[in-house]
Amino acid sequence: MSQIATENNVDELEPVYTLTALDRCDSCGAQAYVRVTMKSGELLFCAHHGAEFKEKLSATALHWHDESDRLVESSRN
Repeated sequence: MSQIATENNVDELEPVYTLTALDRCDSCGAQAYVRVTMKSGELLFCAHHGAEFKEKLSATALHWHDESDRLVESSRN
């Protein structure tokens, strides 16, 4: 009888999703760098509005995905 080794990777459970230039802030329409998952759906925010609403929404958010560090990376190049 042969044994099959399997490796469980926790990262594979959540899909890797990067926000693109097509993702727009729900408040102002700028490029979104923050995606907030709520029970009722998702909200997209630019870095400015993400920071503005973080304290208010973090109590009820299921997941807070922040890619605003990409702004710093692009300014260094």
